[in-house]
Amino acid sequence: MTLSVGFLGYRFMGQAHANALARLPMFFPDAPEVERDVLVGRDEEALSEAVDQFGFERYATDWEEVVDEVDVFYNLGPNNLHPEPSIAALDAGTHVFCEKPLAHTLDAAERMAAAAESSDATAGVAFNYRFVPAIQYAKALIDDGFLGDVHHVRAEYLQDWLVDPTAPWSWRNSEDVAGSGALGDLGAHSIDLAQYLIGDTIDRVSGHLRTFVDERPVPGEDGGGLDAAGSDSVETRPVTVDDAYTAQAEFEGGTMGVFEASRFATGHKNANTIEINGSDGSIRFDLERFNELEVLDSDARGFETVLVTDPDDPYLDHWWPPGHVLGWEHTFVHENYEFLSAAAAGDDHDPDFGTGLAVQRTLAAIEESDERGEWVRV
Repeated sequence: MTLSVGFLGYRFMGQAHANALARLPMFFPDAPEVERDVLVGRDEEALSEAVDQFGFERYATDWEEVVDEVDVFYNLGPNNLHPEPSIAALDAGTHVFCEKPLAHTLDAAERMAAAAESSDATAGVAFNYRFVPAIQYAKALIDDGFLGDVHHVRAEYLQDWLVDPTAPWSWRNSEDVAGSGALGDLGAHSIDLAQYLIGDTIDRVSGHLRTFVDERPVPGEDGGGLDAAGSDSVETRPVTVDDAYTAQAEFEGGTMGVFEASRFATGHKNANTIEINGSDGSIRFDLERFNELEVLDSDARGFETVLVTDPDDPYLDHWWPPGHVLGWEHTFVHENYEFLSAAAAGDDHDPDFGTGLAVQRTLAAIEESDERGEWVRV
């Protein structure tokens, strides 16, 4: 069975998913065959270049014209473009794979989840860090009871790409487009990972959001911000989302959670970390040490670092000999393999739009908690 595929979006995530599709037949020969059909965007010159670069057959400038012409529609655009194209595709019976967070508002996420529920098509949300082999290994340990009763989850996602106040404004700085800042862009990953790994949902939260730079220069034709002299005459736009957030959380089963994300964490490029402590042991993962999982059992005096690259580790039988490490891009290969396999079989995919909605509800509760200055139930 060959699945024709359309992408909305061809920048960062478009490139990541296109790379994954190109790798699938080489390393996952049992994956469904994929025809990269149409690439959707607004800039025809950039689209024509991306079509050739990504191996697509054609491009279109109107998603409404193509959502019913492909078998699978990838929604990789800014967050405010997630709802309407995804809903239209699902209504047409087209499978949909949508980047996270599910939407820019809770209302939009609820509409998307409802559309997925009423459609026969497969819907998936792209929480790619679930498909890190070390995370899959950690999930198996936890499901087997290795940690005992889970007491603590603490998750951070730290970056520093906005520390410079002259860094240019982008759609990720706009509430109308992105919905939130570090909270939705980075915190969504942490929240999903925590709920996925321990198999429990967050019940209530206490959140704190902060914006450190209130306006940023509009990028010029060269993509830069302020000139070298730091001219005050450069056009700026307001930053209407958070630069950082922290949250305390209580899970339904009683586990305590602490979450943090920042785009101002100087010295951190992509530090996505999670630690879980239980009555019998602990696990700790850091994305910047992608191939490792730190494990502690009740009889040990310290953490043991496990290199998760053996052939019997998750997904590793498709790749290289032990110790020949994988990288960030491999998460997209793994999640595309799982999603496309589910779509071809007409099965559900995990994580689905319901999962994305559950995360979106937590994001909204954290924002509400910050506004009200008190604990809020999800």
